[in-house]
This record gives sequence, structure tokens and C-alpha cells, in this order.
Amino acid sequence: MPSKVVKRDGREQPFDPSKITHAIKKAFSAVDKDNHSLALSLTYRVLNKLAEKGVDKPTVPRVQREVENTLMEAGHYEVARSYVIYRNDRDRIREADTKLMKELINVLETKDQENANVNGDAPMGKMLKGGSEAMKEVYFNHFAKEEHAHAHREGYIHVHDADFAAIGTTTCLQIPLDRLLEKGFNTGHGWITTPNSIESAASLSCIIFQSNQNDHHGGQSFATFDSSLAPYVRVTLDKVKKELVEYGVEENLEEKAWKQVRKRTYQAMQIFVFNLNTMHSRAGAQVPFTSINFGLDTTPEGRLVTEMLLKVYKKGLGKGETPIFPNLIFSLAQGVNKQPEDPNYDLRRLAHEVSCERLFPNYSNQDASYNAPFYYREEDPQVVAYMGCRTRVISNRRGEEVTEGRGNLSFTSINLPRVALETREIDSFYSQLKETVQLVVEQLYDRFKIQKNKKVKEFPFLMGQSLYLDSDKLSSEDTLEEALKHGTLSIGFIGLAEALKVLTGKHHGESEESFDLGLEIIKYMDGLCKEASKEYNLNYSLVATPAEGLSGRFTELDRERFGEIEGVTDKDWYSNSFHIPVEYSIGASEKIRKESAFNKYTPAGHINYVELDAAPKGNIDAFEQLVNASIDNDCGYFSVNFPVDQCLHCGNNGVIDDETCPVCGSLRIQRVRRVTGYLGVLEEVPEETGEGKTSGFNHGKFQECINRVSHLKGFKS
Repeated sequence: MPSKVVKRDGREQPFDPSKITHAIKKAFSAVDKDNHSLALSLTYRVLNKLAEKGVDKPTVPRVQREVENTLMEAGHYEVARSYVIYRNDRDRIREADTKLMKELINVLETKDQENANVNGDAPMGKMLKGGSEAMKEVYFNHFAKEEHAHAHREGYIHVHDADFAAIGTTTCLQIPLDRLLEKGFNTGHGWITTPNSIESAASLSCIIFQSNQNDHHGGQSFATFDSSLAPYVRVTLDKVKKELVEYGVEENLEEKAWKQVRKRTYQAMQIFVFNLNTMHSRAGAQVPFTSINFGLDTTPEGRLVTEMLLKVYKKGLGKGETPIFPNLIFSLAQGVNKQPEDPNYDLRRLAHEVSCERLFPNYSNQDASYNAPFYYREEDPQVVAYMGCRTRVISNRRGEEVTEGRGNLSFTSINLPRVALETREIDSFYSQLKETVQLVVEQLYDRFKIQKNKKVKEFPFLMGQSLYLDSDKLSSEDTLEEALKHGTLSIGFIGLAEALKVLTGKHHGESEESFDLGLEIIKYMDGLCKEASKEYNLNYSLVATPAEGLSGRFTELDRERFGEIEGVTDKDWYSNSFHIPVEYSIGASEKIRKESAFNKYTPAGHINYVELDAAPKGNIDAFEQLVNASIDNDCGYFSVNFPVDQCLHCGNNGVIDDETCPVCGSLRIQRVRRVTGYLGVLEEVPEETGEGKTSGFNHGKFQECINRVSHLKGFKS
């Protein structure tokens, strides 16, 4: 009998024949033929074979091969197959454990920024990342089908937020803020009653964001922030007027009361913005991912909320820094704020003034052909609200078509360049694309089954406080299908430009023919999503993927497999969704025209950008022309990018091209850029010595960002 066995890592251990017997018994049990004495007999045969061959220190794989051969020679074919399956399962688990340990050690030694707004250096950031890596392996090895895990690992698809898949959390939500403030809520440590001032309402809005963030893994939003907080401006006004009367003030009472309320509303919005940039959730590693939609309330109270929010954002944080959160989304609608004669046009101009300096607000268009039917319908009209990352939820085949109380459940993205690189021809491209979409449809449905079988009590705020549509009809022990049926299952895509480059030799920015083909491809994918919705009776929907953590992963895998291909794999990122490559020089109006055409075929979310080489401070008219161009081209969600640099020593901001501040000479420079709809810190130097430089962007997104070019060519300013 052998004296030692050589493990896979090269270590030698005493040879233990009982392990062979145990494995053979497992194989027999799997086919309902448990037989201990036969397992012992077969073990002796294996030992005799090793002895006959003079093997004193066999490797583990060598022993396994002898077991398989012995079972086959003895005529136990079914048991042999069972043993192979058992061995493969053990190998898969062992391989996953080894991979996981490497990933966990890597978390401790490096900072891999998958998310630009998670501090990967901080202790809780490392803990969060470590848990994330572990839960990804749990999902792919124990919950996902093998074909889905394989497609993800090989780079055909990308399962977003896979670390949360086994836990069953949802991605994002439009929170019903007005109802929560009006009726009160419980965060787990007591009941919070209706606020009696605008300051309290603003503070509780932050608490709602923070509490809900711990029950799901993505972004969250308020759909009508100005309207939701307007009642508490009125409450504050009434209290101030009462107090002034008690003090004997009667002359100009209304004017004096409003003067105080304006100050208090400004302070309330300051509380709101400051809190959302400092209140941590998720084990202290990051602040909540927050967006707010506003701009349509024409009452004096709602207008004041909008005005003061914008003024606070324009001023910045304590030392003038650009706030990263919340993502501001200014809603535009005909007759409300689009034209000079509209009641909120002045607020639109103020919003543009802030955007010209701080990047936010972004702009949503209620008059877009696919938004207007909901916004202008006679019965229960809806503001079609977006989230910072671009998510849009409104259609619903399982219930009310409303904005609030709904969100995206999960999404998975398709690597379009991979499909093109493997097919190289249009007909076969469509064939493989259809197969890949079907694979993703099934993967999303499997993930939905995990989500819907969770219980209300597992999501004490999201479901327990009835934030999700129809969750108020459920008890703590109920499963979640009746609520989650209202959410969306989104299929995303990345790299349309690079896929077109493979198929036609030109991307859609370079060629009208490629543009037409690209539009046809995305329209085809939208159609497949609609077919899946009918088949599964769920809200499948196409999303223009906000590829942050994914931006460089597909490119790296495809470069390894296909080599370096000009315009495709010769850079460190693929272009986001249907966007024209950031490094390609194209005029702003042409970029807006082409990218806007894709919006109606990506109903789960989209965003269009124009890049400028400097902040357009003081040039509000030119900025308004850009926004109007997006509206004229039926764009649903639009934003303008430009560098926002600030000296952390003297506060100078603008474009700082050099490593030192041109005003004070300091090396302490912070550079803020937009990433997938949100803002993030591209680069920051915290020390006067110039040491300690950090970046919140991963390598692929960093490279994409520094290669962006201005689109102002041909734009009339």
C-alpha cells in the first residue's frame, strides 16, 4: 500500500484508504446502491493496482483515475459515472475555494475600484469587498446554472451585482417619499411621525434613503422631491406666521414670514445635501446611492424647495467641493419650465447655471414620445422619473403603470463585440445574439425565483414599511412575488460601437450605414425583450448598460482570445451601451441626433452625453441650446460632461491642467468626473508633498475618462 499521497498543492500526506472507500460509497449511494462491503472490496482492488505498478506516492488525480478504471472494469458503469460527477463537483468546489482565497488576499493587498463611490482603502471597504467576492462564488457555484456561470466567467455576459444574487436583494427603487412622510415609518427602533418643519422633513428624507439602502444593493430615488417636501414648507410658514403674531408682528406679516421660511428652507436643503454626502450605510463603506427628480411643482412652496436645493448645490460642500450625491435630475415639461413664458422657466435657468459649474442637474424630458403618454394621460398622470445611473421604470404588464414603489430587480449585460468577433457576419450575428438574449432571459428568471421566494421579514424597511408596490398586502412571513412582479428584469448591452466596427469596419459615429445597422440591432433586442415579457408574464426590458465595473473586463477577455484589433480591443474599455466612442471627434448636434435615436428602444434606461473641454460657466444660453437640442431629438435623459477640478488648499476650481494649482501652487488637487450617470473622484492628492494620490475609478474607466474628447465642434455658442 502507498505510504503517502501527493495533494494538488504539492504537499505530502499519509495515505488513507478509507477516503477511497468513502468516495466509492458516495458514488453507490447516488444511484441507490449503498454497499459497504462492495466498496471495501473495490478499494482493495485499487490498492493492489497501485502496488503492482510500484506507485508509492501517487497524486490525487492518479488515485482517482484508478478508482474510475476499477469501477468500469468491474461493470459498475452507472456508479463510475456517479463517481466522475462526484469528483468533478469536488474539484469545482475546491477550485472555487482556491480562487476565492486568492481574491480575498488580493482585497487586502490592493484596491480594485469596481465602484467609484466605495472607499476600497477603508477597513469596512475591504470587509465589504471581501464579502462581495465570497458571495459571488456562492452564487456562481451553488445557485447559478452551469451554463450561466460559464457564460459570465468566459465574458459572453456579465451578471451585475452577482454578490447579492444569492441574498435576493433588488437593484433600485423609486421611493414613495410623500406617503412615508405623511404617514410615518419605522426604521426598526421606533416609530417616526410626520415632520412638523421643512428641516425635519429634509432630515427624515435622508433617513429614508439610508434605511432603504441597507435592504437593497443599487440606487434609489425620489420621483417628485419638490412636491413631496412642499407641504412641510407650508407647515413651517404657518408656524412662523403664528409665532410672529404672538410676538406682536402684524405689518407685512406674509413678507416677513416668507423671509424666514426662505432661510430655513435653504438650511433644510443644506442639511439634505450634506447628510447624503456623509451618512454612511453598507457597513460604513459608502454613502447611499441617491437621486432626486424635481422641477415640475409650480406652487410657491414647491418652487422654493427647488430654488434652495439648486443654490445649496451651486455653493458646494464645506470647502466648496462639488457634492457627489444626490444625483440631481431636473424634469422638463412643456407648459411648466421649457419656455420663457412658463411658470418654472426661471428655475430651469437656475438649474442650467448650476449644471454649468457642478455637472448636476441632469435633465429628463417628459415630452419624449415614450414618456409623454404617461405624463399627459387623463387618469393618474405620472412623472416618468429616472435614476442617476439611467434606470427608467414605468410600463407594467402585471399591474399599475406607476413610477413610485417600483424599480429594477436585476440586470445582466451582453458583450456585443464578443458576438460580432465570433460571427463576423450579419445573419450569424443575429442568430448568436438571439441565443445569448435567451440565455440571459433564463438567467434573470432564475434570479427572480430566488428573489420572489424571500420573505417580507428579510427586508424590514423595503417591504416591512411597504415601500414596494403591493407590499402593503403582505405579512411578515409572506414571500415577495406579489410585490416583485411589478419590478423589471433588464437585459443590458455594451460595446455596440465596437461590434459595428467588427461587422462593417466603421462604428455608428463614422458611418450612416453603421448607424442604421446599430439601430436595427438594438430594436431587435428590444423586440426579444418584449417576447420574453409575454412568455414569462414579467417585465423584461432593454437597458443601455451603465458599465462601470464592467468597462474593462470584457475588453481584457476578448483581447486575450482574439488579439489586439484596431478600434475594438486595442484600448482598455468598450463603449457604454449605444454611445459613440468617447475618443471619437464628432459634433455635439450630430452626437445628440444619433444617440437619441436609441432611447425609445431602451425603455429600462438610457442617457445621452455631450462632452465639453471646460465648464461653461456664465454661458447659460449655450448650455440651454444643448439641452434644447436633446429635446428636439426626442432624448429622454440628457447631461453635459466637463472637467471639475478643485484645489483643496485654496478652493480654486475650474480646469487645472497641471499638477499644481495655478493660484497657490498647491499639489492638493481633486478631479471630479461623471461615471455611469453619477459623479466620482477621478483623482485626488491629499498631501502637500504630492504623495498619496488616489482614484475612485477602476483602470478601464480611468482610461476611458482621460481619453474623452470635446464634442463642441460645430456647435453654435
